[in-house]
Amino acid sequence: MSDALSDDGSDVNHDDTQEDVMTPTELIAKLEEAWLNEKFSPELLENKSEVVECVMEQLSHMEANLQRVKKGDTKASIHRMEMDRIRFVLSSYLRARLQKIEKFFPHVLEREKTRGEGDPSLLSPEEFAFAKEYYANTETYLKAIALKRMPPNLQTVDMLKAVPEPCLDSFVFLRVKEKQENILVEPETDDQREYAVDLEEGSQHLMRYRTIAPLVSIGAVQLI
Repeated sequence: MSDALSDDGSDVNHDDTQEDVMTPTELIAKLEEAWLNEKFSPELLENKSEVVECVMEQLSHMEANLQRVKKGDTKASIHRMEMDRIRFVLSSYLRARLQKIEKFFPHVLEREKTRGEGDPSLLSPEEFAFAKEYYANTETYLKAIALKRMPPNLQTVDMLKAVPEPCLDSFVFLRVKEKQENILVEPETDDQREYAVDLEEGSQHLMRYRTIAPLVSIGAVQLI
């Protein structure tokens, strides 16, 4: 996929929790998958900080290698374009996550607070610090602008009730990466009964996000 990475990617990347070797091409594919899933899912997904860090490291290696290439080399120009494309995907992925944190900050922090021991973290350490600061700043602003002028019994606000939750019943397009059987589809109306469908590998569907959210988290389907 990425010629620019493969040309200089002699150093392999290792996931902290896996022993599998990830090639530069596989690394960029992982980033693009995380980007599309984050872009099209209505809720904030598990952070992919390991992938982000590996991509940034690869970009640094590529930039260092390009400094040694003669000016005017066509190959260098192509690699520079590929680096710009990767930077765009990376920036778009991080921006999408920050936008969701700002939009759903109390629910994001509540999910992070109540996650079970051993469950993957929803936020990176930097995102967690940003979410807490955003929460504190929002409370301070509300108190200074409005709440302190309200009657005493109305000077507090429940952020979890005041801020809307992500709409998990919205519909999303998806492509099936691994065959899935007996996926329970929720009815559109009360007059309909639930029914199960099989998702064939490579097929594309339009389905309610709540139904396939677990499949997104395990990488069995890709949002498109």
